[in-house]
Amino acid sequence: MSTPGINWSRLVAWMASNVPDVGEPTGVSLISGGKSNLTYRIDTRIDTRADTEGRALVLRRPPLGHVLPTAHDMRREWRVISALSGTAVPVPEPVALCVDEDVIGAPFYLMGHVEGQAVRGRQDAELSPEDARALSERLAEILAAIHAVDYEAVGLADFGRPDGYMARQLERWGQQWERSKTRELPEYDRLAARLRDRLPAASRAALVHGDYRLDNTLVRLAPGAAPDIRAVVDWEMSTLGDPIADLGLTLTYWQDPGDDERSALPVAGDITLTPGFLDSRGFAEHYARVSGADLGDLDFYVAFGNYKLAVIVEGIHARFVQGKTVGEGFDEIGAAVPLLVARAHRALDEGL
Repeated sequence: MSTPGINWSRLVAWMASNVPDVGEPTGVSLISGGKSNLTYRIDTRIDTRADTEGRALVLRRPPLGHVLPTAHDMRREWRVISALSGTAVPVPEPVALCVDEDVIGAPFYLMGHVEGQAVRGRQDAELSPEDARALSERLAEILAAIHAVDYEAVGLADFGRPDGYMARQLERWGQQWERSKTRELPEYDRLAARLRDRLPAASRAALVHGDYRLDNTLVRLAPGAAPDIRAVVDWEMSTLGDPIADLGLTLTYWQDPGDDERSALPVAGDITLTPGFLDSRGFAEHYARVSGADLGDLDFYVAFGNYKLAVIVEGIHARFVQGKTVGEGFDEIGAAVPLLVARAHRALDEGL
């Protein structure tokens, strides 16, 4: 069985030795949609003689090629979903972590398969206006729940350094840009300088997801039932830091009615255009109501979200140029970078 990023025979042997209770692996398939870490479904069966079905698992591993320092840390994702299991934040069941790169060529972890789907575009879900509003409100409420986690109580007291978080974030993503860039972009350099000049005062410390958006959750869509967010996934950039940075990045992905420019970005889905869905301002206001957060500097955080996403997208584009991406949808992603930078300048100039 040949699947990019997976050494099947070694994976089967490792699972037999380390997680025998989940059953014998019978198949692997790439779960589409991810443009960073790679995600696979692993099917198993319990009794090969009776051919009884086992359980479905999900395997996460780093991307192929161009992996930046400190990025794509499987231990980090594993640690946070293990800590959040049983809290008010829905996450998949943690199953096993493997740090031996000889098994499939990189560290990986296994988690339980969650019945749900990543909802990105209007084609992914037919939502009534009432369901669309409820789903967008629930997305804000879960973000507030992440930020309300008592991170010391769940064993994450040393998961990050909240003091000076935003200053370090600007420095970190600037360094990532230098490692990833495939071209010179003077407007990016000007943006970095403007953000340094506009750094807000220190905020409260919280667990932050780092890439929170609807398609980094799994939504159960059942006939006759309201949509339900079953799990938050893709925790690779989680840490302790400024919670409004999470909100700013979420709003970076948001598309409001009339924002035709946003639809030109391949990293954007149009699910938020569904009638009934909160617009970006309404989403921010609902988050503020349930969290009690002060959004006085939100324009800075939205600008920073575009800045950060521009670096992430440039890294994906660099892997595509190297021929190291798996799946489709990468050929036009590089064009999104200057557009994200321009939107960041506009957020600083005009606000949300």
